[in-house]
Amino acid sequence: MWSKKVRQIKVIFDKEIVEEQAKRYDSFYLYDERKIVDSIRRLKQHFPNIEFLYSIKCNSNPYVINSVFAQGLGADAASAGEVRKAVAAGQKKEKIYYSAAGKSMEDIESTMESAVLIADSIEEIKRIQFAAKHRNLVVEIGIRINPNFSFYKNEGMPSKFGIDEEEALAFLRENRFPNVRVTGIHVHLRSQELNTELLARYYENVLELARRVQKVTDVSLDYVNMGAGMGIPYAVKDRALNLKELGQSVEAAVARFREEFPGIRAMIETGRHVVGKAGVYVTKVMDRKVSHAKTYIILKNTLNGFIRPSLACLVERYWQGQQSPEGSEPLFTGTDAFQFLTLRERKPAERVDLVGNLCTATDIIAENLVMPRLECGDVVVITNAGAYAAVLSPVQFSTQIRPIELFLNEDGNVVEESFTPKLEESLSGQEP
Repeated sequence: MWSKKVRQIKVIFDKEIVEEQAKRYDSFYLYDERKIVDSIRRLKQHFPNIEFLYSIKCNSNPYVINSVFAQGLGADAASAGEVRKAVAAGQKKEKIYYSAAGKSMEDIESTMESAVLIADSIEEIKRIQFAAKHRNLVVEIGIRINPNFSFYKNEGMPSKFGIDEEEALAFLRENRFPNVRVTGIHVHLRSQELNTELLARYYENVLELARRVQKVTDVSLDYVNMGAGMGIPYAVKDRALNLKELGQSVEAAVARFREEFPGIRAMIETGRHVVGKAGVYVTKVMDRKVSHAKTYIILKNTLNGFIRPSLACLVERYWQGQQSPEGSEPLFTGTDAFQFLTLRERKPAERVDLVGNLCTATDIIAENLVMPRLECGDVVVITNAGAYAAVLSPVQFSTQIRPIELFLNEDGNVVEESFTPKLEESLSGQEP
Protein backbone atom coordinates (compact mmCIF):
# COMPACT_ATOMS: atom_id res chain seq x y z
CA MET A 1 0.00 0.00 0.00
CA TRP A 2 2.66 2.47 0.98
CA SER A 3 4.95 1.67 -1.94
CA LYS A 4 2.05 2.72 -4.16
CA LYS A 5 1.98 6.12 -2.45
CA VAL A 6 5.72 6.57 -2.90
CA ARG A 7 5.37 5.80 -6.62
CA GLN A 8 2.52 8.30 -6.76
CA ILE A 9 4.71 11.10 -5.43
CA LYS A 10 7.30 10.35 -8.12
CA VAL A 11 4.61 11.16 -10.66
CA ILE A 12 3.61 14.36 -8.86
CA PHE A 13 7.17 15.47 -8.10
CA ASP A 14 10.61 13.99 -8.14
CA LYS A 15 11.16 12.31 -4.78
CA GLU A 16 14.89 13.02 -4.76
CA ILE A 17 14.35 16.77 -5.26
CA VAL A 18 11.80 16.88 -2.43
CA GLU A 19 14.17 15.00 -0.13
CA GLU A 20 17.10 17.26 -0.99
CA GLN A 21 15.17 20.48 -0.36
CA ALA A 22 13.73 19.05 2.87
CA LYS A 23 17.30 18.91 4.21
CA ARG A 24 17.38 22.73 3.93
CA TYR A 25 13.82 23.74 4.80
CA ASP A 26 11.18 22.58 7.26
CA SER A 27 8.37 23.81 4.99
CA PHE A 28 8.30 24.92 1.38
CA TYR A 29 6.31 25.14 -1.84
CA LEU A 30 7.74 23.50 -4.93
CA TYR A 31 6.48 24.59 -8.36
CA ASP A 32 7.39 22.60 -11.48
CA GLU A 33 7.89 24.68 -14.62
CA ARG A 34 7.61 21.60 -16.84
CA LYS A 35 4.05 21.01 -15.65
CA ILE A 36 3.13 24.67 -16.16
CA VAL A 37 4.49 24.72 -19.70
CA ASP A 38 2.77 21.44 -20.51
CA SER A 39 -0.59 22.75 -19.27
CA ILE A 40 -0.27 25.84 -21.44
CA ARG A 41 0.78 23.75 -24.43
CA ARG A 42 -2.38 21.64 -24.13
CA LEU A 43 -4.58 24.73 -23.90
CA LYS A 44 -3.03 26.18 -27.03
CA GLN A 45 -3.39 22.86 -28.83
CA HIS A 46 -7.13 22.60 -28.17
CA PHE A 47 -7.99 26.33 -28.34
CA PRO A 48 -5.86 27.67 -31.20
CA ASN A 49 -8.03 30.78 -31.77
CA ILE A 50 -8.43 31.80 -28.14
CA GLU A 51 -6.19 34.24 -26.28
CA PHE A 52 -5.44 33.17 -22.72
CA LEU A 53 -4.86 35.46 -19.77
CA TYR A 54 -3.01 34.20 -16.70
CA SER A 55 -4.87 34.97 -13.46
CA ILE A 56 -2.06 36.40 -11.35
CA LYS A 57 -4.05 36.09 -8.13
CA CYS A 58 -3.71 32.29 -8.32
CA ASN A 59 0.03 32.36 -7.86
CA SER A 60 2.04 35.58 -8.04
CA ASN A 61 5.48 34.00 -7.56
CA PRO A 62 7.82 35.92 -9.91
CA TYR A 63 9.32 32.77 -11.42
CA VAL A 64 5.86 31.37 -12.10
CA ILE A 65 4.70 34.65 -13.66
CA ASN A 66 7.76 34.91 -15.88
CA SER A 67 7.40 31.30 -17.01
CA VAL A 68 3.73 31.74 -17.91
CA PHE A 69 4.25 35.02 -19.76
CA ALA A 70 7.17 33.49 -21.68
CA GLN A 71 4.57 31.15 -23.23
CA GLY A 72 2.71 34.15 -24.69
CA LEU A 73 -0.17 34.47 -22.21
CA GLY A 74 -1.50 37.87 -21.22
CA ALA A 75 -2.26 39.01 -17.69
CA ASP A 76 -5.53 38.99 -15.77
CA ALA A 77 -4.79 41.44 -12.96
CA ALA A 78 -7.09 41.86 -9.96
CA SER A 79 -5.30 44.80 -8.34
CA ALA A 80 -2.96 47.66 -9.12
CA GLY A 81 -0.23 45.61 -7.43
CA GLU A 82 -0.80 42.77 -9.89
CA VAL A 83 -0.62 45.25 -12.76
CA ARG A 84 2.79 46.31 -11.45
CA LYS A 85 3.88 42.68 -11.28
CA ALA A 86 2.83 42.14 -14.90
CA VAL A 87 4.66 45.28 -16.03
CA ALA A 88 7.76 44.21 -14.12
CA ALA A 89 7.59 40.87 -15.95
CA GLY A 90 7.69 42.68 -19.29
CA GLN A 91 4.02 42.66 -20.29
CA LYS A 92 2.79 45.43 -22.57
CA LYS A 93 -0.33 47.46 -21.81
CA GLU A 94 -2.42 45.72 -24.47
CA LYS A 95 -1.85 42.35 -22.76
CA ILE A 96 -2.69 43.41 -19.18
CA TYR A 97 -6.40 43.48 -18.26
CA TYR A 98 -7.18 44.97 -14.87
CA SER A 99 -10.57 43.84 -13.59
CA ALA A 100 -11.62 44.33 -9.97
CA ALA A 101 -14.49 45.79 -7.98
CA GLY A 102 -13.96 48.96 -5.99
CA LYS A 103 -10.98 50.50 -7.77
CA SER A 104 -9.90 53.73 -6.12
CA MET A 105 -8.99 56.86 -8.01
CA GLU A 106 -5.37 56.12 -7.15
CA ASP A 107 -5.74 52.62 -8.62
CA ILE A 108 -7.15 54.09 -11.83
CA GLU A 109 -4.60 56.88 -12.18
CA SER A 110 -1.64 54.61 -11.48
CA THR A 111 -2.67 51.96 -14.05
CA MET A 112 -4.63 53.63 -16.84
CA GLU A 113 -1.53 54.04 -19.00
CA SER A 114 -0.03 50.61 -18.27
CA ALA A 115 -3.09 48.32 -18.41
CA VAL A 116 -6.49 47.97 -20.03
CA LEU A 117 -9.01 48.93 -17.37
CA ILE A 118 -12.15 46.79 -17.04
CA ALA A 119 -14.72 49.00 -15.35
CA ASP A 120 -16.85 47.24 -12.75
CA SER A 121 -19.53 49.92 -12.30
CA ILE A 122 -20.95 53.10 -13.80
CA GLU A 123 -19.40 55.06 -10.95
CA GLU A 124 -16.01 53.65 -11.87
CA ILE A 125 -16.50 54.74 -15.47
CA LYS A 126 -17.13 58.25 -14.18
CA ARG A 127 -13.86 58.11 -12.24
CA ILE A 128 -12.02 56.94 -15.35
CA GLN A 129 -13.57 59.80 -17.34
CA PHE A 130 -12.42 62.30 -14.71
CA ALA A 131 -8.86 60.93 -14.68
CA ALA A 132 -8.66 60.72 -18.48
CA LYS A 133 -9.96 64.26 -18.97
CA HIS A 134 -7.44 65.55 -16.43
CA ARG A 135 -4.63 63.99 -18.50
CA ASN A 136 -6.19 64.98 -21.83
CA LEU A 137 -6.48 61.32 -22.89
CA VAL A 138 -9.09 59.18 -24.58
CA VAL A 139 -8.98 55.87 -22.74
CA GLU A 140 -10.16 52.59 -24.23
CA ILE A 141 -11.73 50.40 -21.55
CA GLY A 142 -13.73 47.25 -21.15
CA ILE A 143 -16.76 46.84 -18.91
CA ARG A 144 -17.61 43.86 -16.77
CA ILE A 145 -21.22 42.80 -17.29
CA ASN A 146 -23.37 40.82 -14.87
CA PRO A 147 -25.50 39.07 -17.51
CA ASN A 148 -29.14 38.04 -17.64
CA PHE A 149 -28.05 34.43 -17.25
CA SER A 150 -26.21 32.50 -14.57
CA PHE A 151 -23.91 29.54 -14.94
CA TYR A 152 -26.75 27.09 -14.43
CA LYS A 153 -29.91 29.03 -15.33
CA ASN A 154 -31.28 31.33 -17.99
CA GLU A 155 -31.76 34.13 -15.51
CA GLY A 156 -29.45 36.63 -13.91
CA MET A 157 -28.32 36.66 -10.30
CA PRO A 158 -27.37 39.55 -8.03
CA SER A 159 -23.62 40.03 -7.77
CA LYS A 160 -21.10 42.43 -6.35
CA PHE A 161 -19.24 42.12 -9.65
CA GLY A 162 -20.05 43.94 -12.85
CA ILE A 163 -22.89 46.05 -14.22
CA ASP A 164 -26.27 44.37 -14.66
CA GLU A 165 -26.87 43.64 -18.33
CA GLU A 166 -29.80 46.00 -18.91
CA GLU A 167 -27.99 48.85 -17.16
CA ALA A 168 -24.84 48.13 -19.17
CA LEU A 169 -26.69 48.11 -22.50
CA ALA A 170 -28.47 51.35 -21.62
CA PHE A 171 -25.15 52.97 -20.74
CA LEU A 172 -23.55 51.78 -23.98
CA ARG A 173 -26.44 53.25 -25.98
CA GLU A 174 -26.34 56.58 -24.16
CA ASN A 175 -22.68 57.04 -23.21
CA ARG A 176 -21.68 60.67 -23.41
CA PHE A 177 -18.26 60.41 -21.81
CA PRO A 178 -15.91 61.95 -24.41
CA ASN A 179 -12.70 60.62 -22.82
CA VAL A 180 -13.84 57.01 -22.45
CA ARG A 181 -14.36 54.55 -25.27
CA VAL A 182 -15.66 51.03 -24.54
CA THR A 183 -13.94 48.44 -26.74
CA GLY A 184 -14.54 45.19 -24.86
CA ILE A 185 -16.73 43.27 -22.45
CA HIS A 186 -15.84 40.92 -19.64
CA VAL A 187 -18.00 38.25 -17.99
CA HIS A 188 -16.96 35.89 -15.23
CA LEU A 189 -19.47 33.84 -13.22
CA ARG A 190 -17.75 30.77 -11.83
CA SER A 191 -14.43 29.07 -11.12
CA GLN A 192 -13.40 25.42 -10.80
CA GLU A 193 -15.92 23.84 -13.16
CA LEU A 194 -15.29 20.28 -14.34
CA ASN A 195 -18.49 19.78 -16.34
CA THR A 196 -17.43 20.16 -19.98
CA GLU A 197 -20.97 20.61 -21.32
CA LEU A 198 -21.87 23.29 -18.77
CA LEU A 199 -18.68 25.20 -19.45
CA ALA A 200 -19.18 25.09 -23.23
CA ARG A 201 -22.74 26.40 -22.83
CA TYR A 202 -21.52 29.22 -20.60
CA TYR A 203 -18.97 30.39 -23.18
CA GLU A 204 -21.66 30.30 -25.89
CA ASN A 205 -23.92 32.42 -23.67
CA VAL A 206 -21.17 35.01 -23.28
CA LEU A 207 -20.73 35.18 -27.05
CA GLU A 208 -24.50 35.61 -27.42
CA LEU A 209 -24.29 38.54 -24.98
CA ALA A 210 -21.56 40.03 -27.18
CA ARG A 211 -23.94 39.71 -30.14
CA ARG A 212 -26.58 41.69 -28.24
CA VAL A 213 -24.03 44.38 -27.39
CA GLN A 214 -23.06 44.70 -31.05
CA LYS A 215 -26.65 44.73 -32.33
CA VAL A 216 -28.38 47.07 -29.88
CA THR A 217 -25.60 49.60 -29.30
CA ASP A 218 -23.15 51.56 -31.43
CA VAL A 219 -20.18 49.95 -29.67
CA SER A 220 -17.64 48.24 -31.89
CA LEU A 221 -16.05 45.53 -29.76
CA ASP A 222 -12.40 44.63 -30.10
CA TYR A 223 -12.49 41.74 -27.63
CA VAL A 224 -14.75 39.53 -25.54
CA ASN A 225 -13.25 38.25 -22.30
CA MET A 226 -15.29 35.17 -21.41
CA GLY A 227 -13.77 34.83 -17.95
CA ALA A 228 -12.43 31.66 -16.40
CA GLY A 229 -14.19 28.49 -15.30
CA MET A 230 -11.78 25.73 -16.26
CA GLY A 231 -11.24 23.62 -13.16
CA ILE A 232 -8.70 21.00 -12.18
CA PRO A 233 -9.30 17.63 -10.50
CA TYR A 234 -8.69 17.93 -6.77
CA ALA A 235 -10.21 14.79 -5.26
CA VAL A 236 -9.06 11.39 -6.45
CA LYS A 237 -12.58 10.73 -7.79
CA ASP A 238 -12.65 13.96 -9.87
CA ARG A 239 -12.56 13.62 -13.64
CA ALA A 240 -10.45 16.16 -15.49
CA LEU A 241 -12.04 18.42 -18.07
CA ASN A 242 -12.18 16.97 -21.57
CA LEU A 243 -10.11 19.73 -23.18
CA LYS A 244 -10.44 18.25 -26.65
CA GLU A 245 -14.24 18.24 -26.48
CA LEU A 246 -14.42 21.66 -24.82
CA GLY A 247 -11.99 23.13 -27.31
CA GLN A 248 -14.01 21.84 -30.26
CA SER A 249 -17.21 23.37 -28.86
CA VAL A 250 -15.64 26.73 -28.03
CA GLU A 251 -13.75 27.00 -31.32
CA ALA A 252 -16.93 26.25 -33.28
CA ALA A 253 -18.89 28.87 -31.30
CA VAL A 254 -16.18 31.49 -31.83
CA ALA A 255 -16.03 30.69 -35.56
CA ARG A 256 -19.80 31.23 -35.87
CA PHE A 257 -19.52 34.49 -33.94
CA ARG A 258 -16.72 35.76 -36.17
CA GLU A 259 -18.78 35.09 -39.28
CA GLU A 260 -21.00 37.94 -38.07
CA PHE A 261 -18.33 40.02 -36.36
CA PRO A 262 -14.92 39.31 -37.89
CA GLY A 263 -11.80 40.37 -36.07
CA ILE A 264 -13.18 40.36 -32.52
CA ARG A 265 -10.73 38.63 -30.19
CA ALA A 266 -12.01 35.96 -27.81
CA MET A 267 -10.25 35.54 -24.46
CA ILE A 268 -10.40 33.08 -21.59
CA GLU A 269 -8.78 33.54 -18.20
CA THR A 270 -6.86 30.46 -17.11
CA GLY A 271 -7.79 30.68 -13.45
CA ARG A 272 -5.93 27.92 -11.61
CA HIS A 273 -5.85 25.64 -14.64
CA VAL A 274 -2.22 26.09 -15.69
CA VAL A 275 -0.62 26.16 -12.22
CA GLY A 276 -2.88 24.35 -9.76
CA LYS A 277 -1.49 20.86 -10.34
CA ALA A 278 2.06 22.15 -10.81
CA GLY A 279 2.78 22.72 -7.13
CA VAL A 280 3.08 20.75 -3.91
CA TYR A 281 3.49 21.91 -0.34
CA VAL A 282 6.09 20.11 1.73
CA THR A 283 6.18 20.17 5.52
CA LYS A 284 8.12 18.30 8.14
CA VAL A 285 7.16 16.35 11.26
CA MET A 286 8.20 18.42 14.27
CA ASP A 287 6.77 16.15 16.97
CA ARG A 288 4.42 13.24 17.61
CA LYS A 289 2.35 12.48 20.65
CA VAL A 290 -0.44 10.23 21.85
CA SER A 291 -3.28 11.70 23.90
CA HIS A 292 -6.12 9.51 25.18
CA ALA A 293 -5.30 6.91 22.52
CA LYS A 294 -5.28 9.45 19.66
CA THR A 295 -2.02 9.98 17.77
CA TYR A 296 -1.12 13.51 16.71
CA ILE A 297 1.53 14.27 14.10
CA ILE A 298 2.64 17.87 14.59
CA LEU A 299 3.81 19.52 11.37
CA LYS A 300 5.52 22.80 10.55
CA ASN A 301 3.49 25.67 9.07
CA THR A 302 0.17 24.09 8.19
CA LEU A 303 -2.71 26.54 8.65
CA ASN A 304 -0.28 29.46 8.41
CA GLY A 305 1.67 27.93 5.51
CA PHE A 306 -1.07 26.35 3.35
CA ILE A 307 -4.47 27.26 4.73
CA ARG A 308 -6.79 25.46 2.31
CA PRO A 309 -6.43 21.94 3.80
CA SER A 310 -7.19 23.41 7.24
CA LEU A 311 -10.28 25.13 5.88
CA ALA A 312 -11.43 21.89 4.27
CA CYS A 313 -11.05 20.14 7.62
CA LEU A 314 -12.94 22.94 9.38
CA VAL A 315 -15.82 22.83 6.88
CA GLU A 316 -16.08 19.06 7.27
CA ARG A 317 -16.31 19.42 11.04
CA TYR A 318 -19.14 21.93 10.84
CA TRP A 319 -20.91 19.97 8.13
CA GLN A 320 -20.69 16.76 10.17
CA GLY A 321 -20.73 14.60 7.08
CA GLN A 322 -24.44 15.11 6.34
CA GLN A 323 -23.82 15.78 2.67
CA SER A 324 -21.13 17.17 0.44
CA PRO A 325 -20.84 20.91 1.13
CA GLU A 326 -20.73 23.30 -1.81
CA GLY A 327 -17.42 24.81 -2.76
CA SER A 328 -16.66 28.42 -2.00
CA GLU A 329 -13.78 29.36 -4.25
CA PRO A 330 -10.98 29.97 -3.87
CA LEU A 331 -11.01 29.21 -0.14
CA PHE A 332 -12.77 25.85 -0.25
CA THR A 333 -13.22 23.31 -3.03
CA GLY A 334 -14.13 20.10 -1.21
CA THR A 335 -13.39 18.10 1.91
CA ASP A 336 -11.20 15.67 -0.06
CA ALA A 337 -9.36 18.18 -2.23
CA PHE A 338 -5.86 17.25 -1.10
CA GLN A 339 -3.78 14.13 -0.78
CA PHE A 340 -1.26 13.72 2.03
CA LEU A 341 1.75 11.71 0.96
CA THR A 342 4.88 10.58 2.74
CA LEU A 343 8.30 9.61 1.46
CA ARG A 344 8.58 6.87 4.06
CA GLU A 345 7.44 3.29 3.89
CA ARG A 346 7.17 2.06 7.44
CA LYS A 347 4.99 -0.60 8.95
CA PRO A 348 2.72 -0.94 10.75
CA ALA A 349 0.43 1.81 9.50
CA GLU A 350 -1.34 3.99 12.05
CA ARG A 351 -4.36 6.25 12.22
CA VAL A 352 -3.36 9.84 12.95
CA ASP A 353 -4.46 13.46 13.00
CA LEU A 354 -2.17 15.80 11.06
CA VAL A 355 -1.96 19.07 12.96
CA GLY A 356 0.21 22.18 12.95
CA ASN A 357 2.47 23.92 15.43
CA LEU A 358 0.28 27.02 15.96
CA CYS A 359 -1.33 27.84 19.30
CA THR A 360 -4.88 27.27 18.05
CA ALA A 361 -7.01 24.14 18.09
CA THR A 362 -8.16 24.84 14.51
CA ASP A 363 -4.67 24.18 13.14
CA ILE A 364 -5.67 20.76 11.76
CA ILE A 365 -5.24 19.60 8.16
CA ALA A 366 -6.43 15.98 8.32
CA GLU A 367 -8.18 13.76 10.87
CA ASN A 368 -8.28 9.97 11.21
CA LEU A 369 -5.89 9.54 8.31
CA VAL A 370 -4.15 6.18 7.88
CA MET A 371 -0.46 6.67 7.14
CA PRO A 372 2.80 4.81 7.65
CA ARG A 373 4.37 5.55 11.01
CA LEU A 374 5.90 9.03 10.93
CA GLU A 375 8.81 10.13 13.11
CA CYS A 376 10.27 13.56 13.82
CA GLY A 377 12.03 14.87 10.73
CA ASP A 378 9.91 12.91 8.26
CA VAL A 379 8.35 14.72 5.33
CA VAL A 380 4.66 15.08 4.40
CA VAL A 381 3.76 16.30 0.92
CA ILE A 382 0.39 17.96 0.17
CA THR A 383 -0.87 18.02 -3.40
CA ASN A 384 -2.71 20.68 -5.43
CA ALA A 385 -0.65 23.54 -4.02
CA GLY A 386 0.15 25.42 -7.21
CA ALA A 387 -2.78 27.86 -7.02
CA TYR A 388 -4.55 29.74 -4.22
CA ALA A 389 -2.05 28.40 -1.71
CA ALA A 390 0.80 30.70 -0.68
CA VAL A 391 -1.21 33.73 -1.82
CA LEU A 392 -4.08 32.91 0.57
CA SER A 393 -2.31 31.69 3.66
CA PRO A 394 -1.99 33.86 6.81
CA VAL A 395 1.79 33.69 6.93
CA GLN A 396 2.05 36.50 9.50
CA PHE A 397 0.08 34.58 12.12
CA SER A 398 2.18 33.77 15.21
CA THR A 399 5.31 35.32 13.65
CA GLN A 400 6.64 31.98 12.46
CA ILE A 401 9.47 31.58 9.98
CA ARG A 402 7.59 31.55 6.71
CA PRO A 403 7.64 28.86 4.05
CA ILE A 404 10.01 29.23 1.12
CA GLU A 405 8.72 29.12 -2.46
CA LEU A 406 10.93 27.01 -4.70
CA PHE A 407 10.77 26.85 -8.49
CA LEU A 408 11.98 23.83 -10.41
CA ASN A 409 12.78 25.17 -13.86
CA GLU A 410 12.79 23.25 -17.11
CA ASP A 411 16.55 22.73 -16.86
CA GLY A 412 16.08 20.84 -13.59
CA ASN A 413 17.51 23.58 -11.37
CA VAL A 414 15.78 24.74 -8.20
CA VAL A 415 15.64 28.47 -7.46
CA GLU A 416 14.00 30.09 -4.47
CA GLU A 417 11.79 33.07 -3.78
CA SER A 418 11.10 33.65 -0.09
CA PHE A 419 8.19 35.65 1.26
CA THR A 420 10.46 37.72 3.50
CA PRO A 421 13.95 37.41 4.96
CA LYS A 422 14.31 34.59 7.44
CA LEU A 423 13.50 35.43 11.03
CA GLU A 424 17.10 35.32 12.20
CA GLU A 425 18.11 37.69 9.39
CA SER A 426 15.33 40.16 10.17
CA LEU A 427 16.40 40.26 13.81
CA SER A 428 20.12 40.68 13.14
CA GLY A 429 21.57 43.94 14.31
CA GLN A 430 18.75 44.65 16.77
CA GLU A 431 19.47 45.42 20.38
CA PRO A 432 18.73 42.51 22.76
